[in-house]
Amino acid sequence: MLRRLAPFLLAIPLLINNCSGPSKLTQKSEEKLAGGDAWRAWQLATRALDKEPANPRARVAATAAGAAIAQDWQRRIHALAEVDSLKAAAQVLELTDFREHAARYATIPMGAEWPAEERTLRNTAARTHFQRGREAADSGRPKKAYAEFTEAELYVSDYRDVAKRADRALGLALTNVAVVPFRARSAESQLGVQVAQAWRDNLVQNLAPPAARFTRILGGDAIERTMTLSQLEDVTREEAVRLGREMGAHRVVWGSIGAVKSTTRLNLFKDTVCRRVVVREADGRESARWTDVPIEVVARVRDVTVGVDYEVIAIRSGATLARRHVDRSTSARVVWTSYQPEGDPASYSLVSETVRTENPNRARDVETRWKSVCGDATTLVQVLEARRAAGSSGHYVREALPRFVAGAAFVFLEDLPPAEDLALASLAKGSAPLREDLLRLDEIDDVDLYADKPDANVR
Repeated sequence: MLRRLAPFLLAIPLLINNCSGPSKLTQKSEEKLAGGDAWRAWQLATRALDKEPANPRARVAATAAGAAIAQDWQRRIHALAEVDSLKAAAQVLELTDFREHAARYATIPMGAEWPAEERTLRNTAARTHFQRGREAADSGRPKKAYAEFTEAELYVSDYRDVAKRADRALGLALTNVAVVPFRARSAESQLGVQVAQAWRDNLVQNLAPPAARFTRILGGDAIERTMTLSQLEDVTREEAVRLGREMGAHRVVWGSIGAVKSTTRLNLFKDTVCRRVVVREADGRESARWTDVPIEVVARVRDVTVGVDYEVIAIRSGATLARRHVDRSTSARVVWTSYQPEGDPASYSLVSETVRTENPNRARDVETRWKSVCGDATTLVQVLEARRAAGSSGHYVREALPRFVAGAAFVFLEDLPPAEDLALASLAKGSAPLREDLLRLDEIDDVDLYADKPDANVR
């Protein structure tokens, strides 16, 4: 814990009056150290040195506070060594880390006997982790072996042949995972291919080291080189295992997408809205008046729900290592009007200021019906600005799909995206459960996945 806190404590001083100068800070440091608060004294002294690096009194104060911290640390290490040498060795690393970060402020003095004590504890820890690593490697647990060998290196970097053993264990521990196209019941045969590609891209990005130490996601090129076009569109579980083997994968992710369920609602806003017009009178003065403008706005809403089942399968044995069913849903709203605004769209309002004042019930009714059709976050001005920008064509093209994926309040179109496109938009963002499963499996050695089958190699 102290190892993680030490850099923070070194970098973040106390909340002290910014007007305190180096001399005042140094004085406070000396007072805190005399009172037994070495960490507070250290922070005050280093704050003084940040303000005036060449201040000799602050340097002495920092050295004294650092020495007190180190002496207390050594006492705790000695006490721990009597009952748990590994915990004592971990504290040696913590203390070393503190001294390295403290070097910019002061050289922390250590007792003459400390180098030998430190060396003994480090060697003991390195020997223990090295032996554990050998035992793990001999029992077919390369992931555990790698963790133990790298831990040994933390204590003694050149301990025996630990570096070579760590490299060898890592090579055996790396697990290649292929994500093959999912089967899809949808009329859109490419849906399974596209969803698998989106999940694969997400996993490549989010499971790169250090997020996952041993899992490696195979890129799409390896899959496409192995599969024909017909295979891409309808992969069975058996074919997924065979294809994974041909790609050099140790595990394969295969799944199936259920039927896409879709409902569509049509809503119409038909009323008069108001436009503020500024006119110049005969005497040259300008005045504003409101004119009623009839308008029809059509809103279409499509709700889509789709489920996907996936498995993480061990290539060698065909065993299922993880399995889940995930339901995803999304909604898309398109708004369309044939009315072309005159002048500035910002001059339009659902009701005039006069009506809002004299007939508030009418104003509430119009605004309520507008929101029920176009949504709470959509304004008349936004719709008219979109109308002007859209030109004459409002038909859906797939290039608009990212706007639905991003959760736009509305998209100005005359027609809705197909249900299959919305299903893709929903499923493309649904790889989090698979990422969780692969992370959970990442640190587990194959022999430990099936404790009741110690002879089974399920990698």
